[in-house]
Amino acid sequence: MEGAPRAGGQSYGLLASPACYSKYLPNSAMPQKRPFPRICIALGVPDAGTLLEHARREAEAGEAFLEFRLDYLPDPEQGARVISDFLKRHPECTVLATCRRHQNHGKFNGSVEEQFRVLELAIAAGAQAADVEIESVEAASEKLNTFRGHARIVISYHNFESTPQLDTLLKRMTHYPADAYKIVVAARKPSDNARVLALTRSHSRTPLVVLAVGELGFPTRVLSPAFGGLYTYAAPTAVQGTAPGQVSARLLRHLYRIEKISRDAKVYGVIADPIRHTISPAVHNRGFQARRMDAVYLPFLVSPLQLRNFFGLAEKIPISGFSVTIPHKQKVVRYLDTVDTVARRIGAVNTVWRKAGKWRGANTDAAAVLAPLSKHMRPSHASVLIVGNGGAARGAACALIDAGAKVSIVGRNPDRVRALARLCGAEALLKDQAEARHFDALVHATPLGMYPHMNESFFENHIPAEIVFDMVYNPIETQLIRHARDQNKVVIPGLEMFVEQAVRQFEIWTSESAPRPVMEKAALEALEQSAHGL
Repeated sequence: MEGAPRAGGQSYGLLASPACYSKYLPNSAMPQKRPFPRICIALGVPDAGTLLEHARREAEAGEAFLEFRLDYLPDPEQGARVISDFLKRHPECTVLATCRRHQNHGKFNGSVEEQFRVLELAIAAGAQAADVEIESVEAASEKLNTFRGHARIVISYHNFESTPQLDTLLKRMTHYPADAYKIVVAARKPSDNARVLALTRSHSRTPLVVLAVGELGFPTRVLSPAFGGLYTYAAPTAVQGTAPGQVSARLLRHLYRIEKISRDAKVYGVIADPIRHTISPAVHNRGFQARRMDAVYLPFLVSPLQLRNFFGLAEKIPISGFSVTIPHKQKVVRYLDTVDTVARRIGAVNTVWRKAGKWRGANTDAAAVLAPLSKHMRPSHASVLIVGNGGAARGAACALIDAGAKVSIVGRNPDRVRALARLCGAEALLKDQAEARHFDALVHATPLGMYPHMNESFFENHIPAEIVFDMVYNPIETQLIRHARDQNKVVIPGLEMFVEQAVRQFEIWTSESAPRPVMEKAALEALEQSAHGL
């Protein structure tokens, strides 16, 4: 049987004829078990030589636990040779062999008997663990006994459509003895994450690996080990993962510090929709690290219709505090027990925390608008044009009016602009009216120009102000900021405001001074990586 050629001209077929295996498995007892490391690198590539190359690259980078997805190979039996060759060079590593059938979200089209044969070959080649779906176990449970004493058995369940009744599912799985039980589901609402994580605490004596796939389920990838799960999965470096939502081990280890956060770690986060663009986790996690805090900050994807459901998740994890951004700054107010005076007047909250069992809200955006502007002008008696009519615009208008500025408001929705102007005591303008005037400063408070729609700008040509302040921080230089530089304006990138409000949030949550230089550096690095697609 011929396989794909690798470097040096060799090809991957079977290790030898099947007879050499004595039913493929060694007679010697399994070596002493090592504990599973907290991160398993999932390797799924459709070529045996490339699989070996990626495995070696991960091992040389310090990763010690690798899943070989043999079902990705055109001939999965080639995986035995890859495992053997890999472990000869890296005997310190733990290899988990998987050959998932297509009926269970894998790529293997063979029978259950053929699946077990592939896994037997992998174990004979040195794999210390094998992942078998519960459906295959139920179809041929007697074959599982051939693995016992030779490799650790992981019985798995995969559902990429929903989160079913988990206790019933676990009872079904634990009917069969195994070294670990893996449950992978799809979160359809924020509280599904709480259900997944709760399983490890309510079944603390059962060795579990649990996670929810996709962007909505990302928090489970970080929190599962801290909540009692055996390990989590990560994508290999510079290669796509084998499931939606997988990120690199480097990100899990260095940004989210999953090997260091404890069971008692405080959980913070940001709620938004979309959430992919946010750099808040990079900034706050670096701040926690600098202050040596047992805390982690996560991105929570929350759609407009799931805000109430998110509070159910926040109560159960529990979450100690969170940032609020588009589109929730105004609607979140109704779910809070207490809102400070500034936030109440603005009608928008960007900072939430729990104290004495109650949810409290504040708005750090308002003060974060004044600080950067005050470096270039005196707000008192200055004329300022605000672009926008949402929570961010309202916060900027209230802060500037309180500071004595004369504020005008313009936006894409004239009715909402007029309503906001009446509420704040500002002047409402149409776009052509604003363009015909001249202002000391312009504050842009809409999502126009935000990643991924980076070519958009409210003012395409002449900008009617001397100072241009864009609240959008991703990308660092928006289309509006570029136009302003071309017109020799003084520019204030949104990153200045972002860092200012993040510093104030950090101090509200922790009652400690924020490491501002560290957080600012983290923000710049995160934006640069985003710009390069990293």
